[in-house]
Amino acid sequence: MLQYLPYSSTGFFSKTVNDYLNASAALRRFYRHDVSYNGVKEAMTSREYFPTDRDMLAEVLEAQYRHLQPHARVKENIALLKERNTFTITTAHQPNLFTGPLYFIYKIIHTIKIAADLKLQFPANNFVPVYYMGSEDADLDELNHIEIHGKKYTWNTTQTGAVGRMLVDDELMGLIREVHGQLGVNPFGNEWIDVLNRAYTKGKSIQQATFELVHELFAAHGLIVLIPDNARLKKVFEPVVEKELLEQFSHQAVKKTAEALNDAGYKIQASGREINLFYLLGDKRERIEPLSDQYVVNNMGITFSKEEILQELYSYPERFSANVVLRGVFQEIILPNIIFVGGGGELAYWLELRGVFDKVGAPYPMLILRNSFLLLNEKQQSIIDKLQLAPEDLFKENFEILNLISQHTGRAISLNSERKELEIFYNHLREKTAQADSTLAQHVQALGRQAGRKLAALQKKIDSAQRKRLDAEARQLTKLKEQLFPHNSLQERVENFGSIYSVYGKSVLDTLLAASKTLDSEFCLLTLTNN
Repeated sequence: MLQYLPYSSTGFFSKTVNDYLNASAALRRFYRHDVSYNGVKEAMTSREYFPTDRDMLAEVLEAQYRHLQPHARVKENIALLKERNTFTITTAHQPNLFTGPLYFIYKIIHTIKIAADLKLQFPANNFVPVYYMGSEDADLDELNHIEIHGKKYTWNTTQTGAVGRMLVDDELMGLIREVHGQLGVNPFGNEWIDVLNRAYTKGKSIQQATFELVHELFAAHGLIVLIPDNARLKKVFEPVVEKELLEQFSHQAVKKTAEALNDAGYKIQASGREINLFYLLGDKRERIEPLSDQYVVNNMGITFSKEEILQELYSYPERFSANVVLRGVFQEIILPNIIFVGGGGELAYWLELRGVFDKVGAPYPMLILRNSFLLLNEKQQSIIDKLQLAPEDLFKENFEILNLISQHTGRAISLNSERKELEIFYNHLREKTAQADSTLAQHVQALGRQAGRKLAALQKKIDSAQRKRLDAEARQLTKLKEQLFPHNSLQERVENFGSIYSVYGKSVLDTLLAASKTLDSEFCLLTLTNN
């Protein structure tokens, strides 16, 4: 069962997102391409004037896939990247543990769906879906855990630095066994654990494990996984890094745009720093800070002169890592990309980055908000149907929903009209009996009072039954909302894909793909079945 509704009706998305989806004039100057097929044409045209080292990109990808037996569609798409009429549709995300929250999966599926749709719209061109892995992220606290039906699993490791470079250890293997204990009872629980065990083997890097996991899930759809933590790719980015080191251009560009967005009434996402680069060495990833005429690497005790840091860049480009302000530029320089698919927060900070792109002459892609889903099982859908709730009702507060339930079911049963009719009846009866014997009138009046008391008692029983039923529905509603909105957040921001795969199997990916929108954006409620 599929139901769609506007993002604005959920209450979970920012003014920036809602205004972007509504093509608000206030935001138009902060991005380049409208979300339309005409916008796609413009994006393709802008890419034609920007040089992309396609052969090098294909060679890097071939090397990254060499240890696998890539699906024929993946091989074909890598080869297609060498052609000038091929463009990428890209989403990006860090290597979250076991794919992390559900939206990790949704982003990739949306990317695949758009690529397939554009091939139908523009058959003379090729469109390759790409998952760009943000494996240099060092925020372990954000990436080291998953949640399944309210139970949190955390990878406690002493490793530091870029999470993608960390290694699968005994603690992580133990975590898979813990997850198995919860999901193994489900129809496809053991299958999901097998998928994890094939990807996460001891001693393998997290970026490699994530690479293999995503490849197993999506290779049949031709998805290409790219690990940008690569010396050849970063060599292409070298001129931008040099410009940042010497001119510190990105901070001023972002600051100017952020101020304009703030003046227009929008919340700022990416503030940036004087130098938006990290120094990446072994298990360390630390900020590069300017200090007089030198460059200091925080927490590593390393200081470079201008000449020394430039020589380091020319000799070891892989040691320089872009932060959020420059990461998008790096991505767009190495890929022949026309569309970036991201979440609400990503969309917001990309709107701040257009000036950064302009400063280095890099093409700015079309921005598309990733698809969002609320997944329900058949039992949950049955409860919603029983309570007569519309899709948008689920996003309301519980007390509002209970009011709606009362209205929908006509629950306010009152015996007031019957009480009036009873009063009329006994008055009429009293008058009629009085004609035969005046003493009977008092007897009838007593009968009337007795009937009134019994009717009042019945009303109390009805009210009590109503309260009990509403209490039962309130408990049912509370449980339902806790399941669908864990921690009062969207399900997709909390729940791990393992909980879905273990019940419905790998075919659920095809179900999600079929339900995904392309360029048009609506929030989807999807009821999954075990058939």
